[in-house]
Amino acid sequence: MSSAVSSRLPVFPWDKLEPYKATAKAHPDGIVDLSVGTPVDPVPAVIQKALIAAADSPGYPTVWGTTELRDAITGWCEKRLGAVDVRHTNVLPIVGSKELVAWLPTQLGLGAGDKVAYPRLAYPTYEVGARLCGAEAVVYDDPTELDPTDLKLLWLNSPSNPTGRVLSKDELVRIVAWAREHGVLIASDECYLELGWEADPVSVLHPDVCGGTYEGLLAVHSLSKRSNFAGYRLAFLAGDAEIVGELLQIRKHGGMMTAAPVQAAAAAALNDDAHVQEQRARYAARRTVLRTALEAHGFRIEHSEASLYLWATRGEGCWDTVAHLAELGILVAPGDFYGEAGAEFVRVALTATDERVEAAVKRLG
Repeated sequence: MSSAVSSRLPVFPWDKLEPYKATAKAHPDGIVDLSVGTPVDPVPAVIQKALIAAADSPGYPTVWGTTELRDAITGWCEKRLGAVDVRHTNVLPIVGSKELVAWLPTQLGLGAGDKVAYPRLAYPTYEVGARLCGAEAVVYDDPTELDPTDLKLLWLNSPSNPTGRVLSKDELVRIVAWAREHGVLIASDECYLELGWEADPVSVLHPDVCGGTYEGLLAVHSLSKRSNFAGYRLAFLAGDAEIVGELLQIRKHGGMMTAAPVQAAAAAALNDDAHVQEQRARYAARRTVLRTALEAHGFRIEHSEASLYLWATRGEGCWDTVAHLAELGILVAPGDFYGEAGAEFVRVALTATDERVEAAVKRLG
């Protein structure tokens, strides 16, 4: 029976990278792995201390989280996103953002005959979520050009993974107005919002975008990138109170709760800005030297105005580029992992230590 579900899913793409990873590992100075955006820097001390202080947690945590965590989420949404009057009923902790992306269509009750739309170049889990519930996956360049018939869920992703493209406030206003006109729920994946470099990303929850009401809008946010929190598995959802409340009831029945010490650590992370600025500075420095080295090596960088990646091309097939860089001991992600439109691009992650980034720069030179 399980094969009936797994057969709906695409082939797990990262397995295809293994031969190139082996080549890169054979480099005399070792591999520089820039393929996956997993944090490598230490978890900030303020977060570790909060986790340890809450370690004596023998009881079950709640799916909705502690009052302290919900206070931290609502406060952060108002302070960082410019959102107005965010209440506890507007927010929900989740077990990492990938879990939510994969299961949101199912938890919304979508299925055969429904459509889920996402960008033509996108994080593969949007498609996985549609396939898991049996809905039709639809890609777009401009979502307002989609046929809204049977379209139930529209994913936005700004800043984009993999391209780093940022949707302007005017674009978001236009898309939100269109979605509301046609009764389409927007889920905005904003996990890289705190990592804008040449643009200042805006949330769909900003009053200039949403008009002061969160109706028909969900925003997904992550602590993984801003706080090196990926190993803790906690993110959060904010937006339409009616939809958030429905998801809360479903997730209560499913036991989709985050560990109590992790909730305490997340509250500490959201209440502290200093560590975020320190991490931003690390990524900014790595981004500068990697971009310079890639361009000197013959690459062209497109978009990449935000997020943790450089979207790079040499005007050749992405797997040829992957092979070329693997010979230099550098592993990157092929652009076709994110859609056919990425066939001549590679995604270069900034998530390597300073020492490994320096090694990559030297090899590219």
